[in-house]
Amino acid sequence: MASRLYPEDQKRVEEYLNSPLHQVERKPFKVWWLLLAVVAAVIGLGLLARFLAALVIA
Repeated sequence: MASRLYPEDQKRVEEYLNSPLHQVERKPFKVWWLLLAVVAAVIGLGLLARFLAALVIA
């Protein structure tokens, strides 16, 4: 995709983005941790809903 900026402006943008301030080391994204968190949240909310339903019915 061609840039819509003038070459000198594009150069300034690239220098800004490549500065050490914007180079953050990050750990690799772990899909399994996200999946585990979602499953745990669904199970936890399901158990809470059953508990509250038992309180209302009783």
